[in-house]
Amino acid sequence: MSLSAAVGVARVARFQADGLAAFDATPAGLLNALVPWLAFALVAFVVLLIAGHPAHALGDLLASTVALLAPAVLSHAVARIWRREHRWLRYAVALAWCQWVMPPALLLALIGSYMLMVLGVPESLSEPAALLALLVYAVALNVFLARRALDLSRWRAAGVVAVVNLGTAAAVVAPGLLAGLLGGAA
Repeated sequence: MSLSAAVGVARVARFQADGLAAFDATPAGLLNALVPWLAFALVAFVVLLIAGHPAHALGDLLASTVALLAPAVLSHAVARIWRREHRWLRYAVALAWCQWVMPPALLLALIGSYMLMVLGVPESLSEPAALLALLVYAVALNVFLARRALDLSRWRAAGVVAVVNLGTAAAVVAPGLLAGLLGGAA
């Protein structure tokens, strides 16, 4: 991650719109933002191949690739419909880079859950509370990105987030469900 991208991620993670200017909103910038995630998918693929699970390895690699590319494809379609295509690349690059916020946010949620348990809150309440806080943050961050990068109203930004996340989930899950249905019918 370049220093500029790291600064952008840190600022956007705190809902500061000026962080968007730190991202390279070019096709090469989008590729640079996606490559680290693709590298993780390829490493997992190789590990599963070495472990002797080639079908699982290929399925996971394909699902990871779809999960990586679907947000850009789906958001581009929505940006075109709402005549924001000229701002889309800025959004796509920022969205890809800002996924790096989620691992530290998860760590903070786990620490929060632990702190609640230390204070006497039962684990059955502290863990869901921490995960709910993480989910709320993730949705708020995604809406913020769509709103500021695409220059949309709050409702349209929420619509982008819904389309991108539900569409990506469907694209990742649907092939497995279809395979299960077709496999069960045979």
